[in-house]
Amino acid sequence: MTAYTPTLNELHRAEGPLKVLLLENIHPTAVELFRGEGFAVETVSGALKEDELCKKLESVHVLGIRSKTQVTKKALDAAPRLLSLGCFCIGTNQVDLVSANTRGVPVFNAPFSNTRSVAELIISEIVVLARQLGDRSREVHEGKWRKVAAGCYEVRGKTLGIIGYGHIGSQLGVLAESMGLNVLFFDVATKLPMGNNHSVGSLEELLSRSDFVSLHVPATPQTHEMITARELALMPKGSFLLNASRGTVVVIPALADALKSGHLAGAAIDVYPEEPETNSDGFITPLQGLSNVILTPHIGGSTMEAQAAIGSEVGNSLIRYVATGATTGSVNFPQIEMPPSKGTHRVLNVHRNVPGVLRDINAIVSELGANISSQVLATDAAIGYLVMDIEKDVAQAVAERIAALTTDIRTRVLY
Repeated sequence: MTAYTPTLNELHRAEGPLKVLLLENIHPTAVELFRGEGFAVETVSGALKEDELCKKLESVHVLGIRSKTQVTKKALDAAPRLLSLGCFCIGTNQVDLVSANTRGVPVFNAPFSNTRSVAELIISEIVVLARQLGDRSREVHEGKWRKVAAGCYEVRGKTLGIIGYGHIGSQLGVLAESMGLNVLFFDVATKLPMGNNHSVGSLEELLSRSDFVSLHVPATPQTHEMITARELALMPKGSFLLNASRGTVVVIPALADALKSGHLAGAAIDVYPEEPETNSDGFITPLQGLSNVILTPHIGGSTMEAQAAIGSEVGNSLIRYVATGATTGSVNFPQIEMPPSKGTHRVLNVHRNVPGVLRDINAIVSELGANISSQVLATDAAIGYLVMDIEKDVAQAVAERIAALTTDIRTRVLY
């Protein structure tokens, strides 16, 4: 059969304009994508608190957030029409992924789009720390002239230790090596070294051998407060710590103590255990006022190029799921991408992962006299996700009978 993609206009005619809610100043590329496909788009500049979000989600089909909005089980329970959710960033720890999974809501993110922006920020901060440029700039702004070389170094020949060698960490290693730094990395998973980057066997070894340590790990129970006073003490006197990963990774008071004592010569911190919800809120941290400390407001991926790429990447993933049922790239859902075929009718089904469900569904199709053109089922520990094309126009009747099964979570006729 000839491959074809149904237009979203067909879906909008069937269900009315599908509603998209985009929070936290998501880049206009995403807005343009959704509006170009006929979605009704509402944008909100900041994050929403749980009660506000619950009220908004009553009629929303697609939700887009960044890092501040917390999508809890309560919020998901208040969203009966929610088809999918997009995190327009790398992290997804702000979403209750388990609840989204068991409600049949796939979650998408942007694991690649801002890697270069974060890596470039870290490279720039390494140079700024090594030359104490932040302090010198502040002093000149204050009318002071302190032309000094003491404690200022070239980065060439120094050692950068990268904790977490994923998309960002590995790209950072390549950039750092091109500047003449020696690069070590530690990761809990086996990773292929880029260039002349070298893996080390333990976190302790990396810390003790590095002049600069940069963190690029996700927020997990294993990484929660992984850098404490003990780990900081393992770093050489006069070394530097940089964190643009997650705010819960570093114990901030311990870092402040290490800086005040002179054990560390400086730090660059972009993420914090608690962060303001909006740009108008105040912010306090024990690191404020310390010398040779760069403090930035979670801007690692905040470049025009990165935000545009994220808007496009996540926006297209959400549209592709709504239009075809494709879940490739979802962080909490079985992965399926089945090309549509002309002359068929597609049914999507999410069900509890127990034996016999596919048998029951196929029996329903058979009883209604339809032939299955193609069918793909993928499962995880909790759910099964089925994409099925049938050749007879009985999709609505099939969906209604599938939805009546005790194993059903969500069933939808796509076209």
